[in-house]
Amino acid sequence: MNRTLLVLSITAALAAAPLQAADTAATPNATPDSGADEGRHHDEQLEAIVVRASPLRQSSDQVIAPVAVLSGAELDDARTTTLGGVVATLPGVQTTYFGPGVGRPVVRGLDGPRVSVLSDGMSAADVSNVSQDHAVTLEPFLADQIEVLKGPRTLLYGPGAIGGVVNLADGRIPESAPANGATGRAEINWDSVSDGGTGMARLDAGGTHYALHVDGLYRETGDYDTPDGVLENSAVKTRSGAIGGSTFGDWGFFGASVSRFLTDYGVPNGAHDHDHDHDHEHAQAQALTGEDDHEEENVTIGMRQTRYDVKGGFNSPFAGIETLRVAFARTVYDHTEFENGLTGTQFFADTNEARVELVHAPLAGWRGAFGLQGTNRHFDAIGEEAFVPPTRSDNLGLFLTEQRDWDRLTLEWGARVDRTKLDPAAVEHDHDHDHGGGDDDHDDHAIGQREFTSTSVSLGAGWRLSDAWHLKLNLDRAQRAPAEEELFADGPHVATSTWEVGDAHLDKETSNQLELGFHYHSEFVEAKLAAYVNRFDDYIYLADTGSEEDGLPVRQWTQADARFHGVEAEATFHLARSPAGHWDLRVWGDTVRARLDDGGGNLPRIPAARVGSAIRWNNDLVRASLGAVHYFDQDRTAAYETSTAGFTLVDANVAWTVHNDDRNSVELFANGSNLTNQTARLATSYIKDVAPLPGRSVLFGVRAFF
Repeated sequence: MNRTLLVLSITAALAAAPLQAADTAATPNATPDSGADEGRHHDEQLEAIVVRASPLRQSSDQVIAPVAVLSGAELDDARTTTLGGVVATLPGVQTTYFGPGVGRPVVRGLDGPRVSVLSDGMSAADVSNVSQDHAVTLEPFLADQIEVLKGPRTLLYGPGAIGGVVNLADGRIPESAPANGATGRAEINWDSVSDGGTGMARLDAGGTHYALHVDGLYRETGDYDTPDGVLENSAVKTRSGAIGGSTFGDWGFFGASVSRFLTDYGVPNGAHDHDHDHDHEHAQAQALTGEDDHEEENVTIGMRQTRYDVKGGFNSPFAGIETLRVAFARTVYDHTEFENGLTGTQFFADTNEARVELVHAPLAGWRGAFGLQGTNRHFDAIGEEAFVPPTRSDNLGLFLTEQRDWDRLTLEWGARVDRTKLDPAAVEHDHDHDHGGGDDDHDDHAIGQREFTSTSVSLGAGWRLSDAWHLKLNLDRAQRAPAEEELFADGPHVATSTWEVGDAHLDKETSNQLELGFHYHSEFVEAKLAAYVNRFDDYIYLADTGSEEDGLPVRQWTQADARFHGVEAEATFHLARSPAGHWDLRVWGDTVRARLDDGGGNLPRIPAARVGSAIRWNNDLVRASLGAVHYFDQDRTAAYETSTAGFTLVDANVAWTVHNDDRNSVELFANGSNLTNQTARLATSYIKDVAPLPGRSVLFGVRAFF
């Protein structure tokens, strides 16, 4: 289906929303009292969702920048084994895929070092941004809510957020005690596609001036089924847990937590194959059967992270300041890539991050926040396939954001300045080989320290055209310093089956984005439509050189101007409200186009356009849904990149509350995924030709709240 037709279809569906609402209001048999109550319920629910990644702690509807939040039953139904897989249910957001243990968010076609993954406002501090086969060290099953801020968010969270932010709020440092003294939840499930499951539990308890938190999770899955057979070496085993506590009063709160994340997962067979004369069918057969005409290398990854967090929030600490928030996080990370059980390449990252944020009292009607954020990271890789040298990274940023409300107009502006320094260790590189591209002077020069000053500014406006119609406009100019792999890489990158060459002369990357969004809210429908254009100066990307090194295609990090543009839309129609149950219909879609300027061609691994719908029903005891998402062909590919065929995924969910009283509730649930058993390959995945998504699956479980 043509992308233009997709955009027109989405726009037409949203344009019809207010007309449908008007028709409903004019229908004599309508029940306005019931509908009005339900409409108020939806408004209250929307207002209740506070975006923790916002310094002013605003609701999702008050934030001018594009934001989406998953929480409550919606999050429960979306939970899967990876953070990327959970948020991929949102318009404008998809996921990378390196098997069921690895999936990092892709926001509007941007991923890796352009999308910051946060743990309650602080960096996850793993190395998932370095390579697609590295897992994110945050567990979505332990989240209270997950927030996605789309577009440049460097203003608040630094150069690594030039494409967006995904913030997982887990409540491990409580800011208040449960109203009834203790609360918690637990879940256990089993799925048919991998003959495995997940068990988790968390407990929060406290009194007038203190609160404690503890959580834990265990997951173990086997090799999963695809429509063509079992995908060998795709098993996952994950353990995670935390303990935290805090004290609080009228003055604010102060607390700390310690958490541990451990995961062991297989890299699907064929993903690390170095023989690039193999065709698609051979690679797929090899992955599914585990057989080949040469000995297959079983690659598994064992990952460990220990995290220490300290946070505080102080009310009115001195004149002119409403709130002072401080946070410090230290993470110790390592992972080992095992080849046939033997230790291969090892990665290490020790990170310290500190943040101070002050919300000032209103000044001439303006409310805002300013602060300081600093990060220090030591990254190291050891082994034959360590393609990035040991690097120390330091970043210091100063930021300011302001907002003012008038009768029907809200203005927001902000600015941030960052100083970034990357200092690789003295490493001797053999540059005698010909990379077949790039500037020879770059190869001959010794690797040295690089420093960058990046500046970001933003301006946003929200107009309440009426109680139902809201218009939002965002203008952003953001800059990002190159990451260590983009500057200093030189060696075999096994995850992508390439020989990767950095360029120590790269300049900073600049994003210039314009976005226009429409929101419509009524008792009958809630709808959103957003269109954006993002022009990059000196966009950093991997370019194929056409040459090989040790049987691997050589790719050189380089820069060129680029343009991204896209549309995303979503509408939820409240079809019926009655004591017997509520019916809702959700329709949504997204598309993004990305290419280099001046005829430079398409950029690689850009998400395919999608359109989806779901019908939902619920009453006091049962909720159920049936939905389908169609992924279109992705044939706008970069040089040497294969195209991706379209597919349709059909999913269903049902949950039944078998017990419910003032203190406890228990529900049984079943989730069906890919019910038509489609062969599905994601355009965003490096290993799409080797590892399709899981086939038909049914997950059964029980969930308790207390």
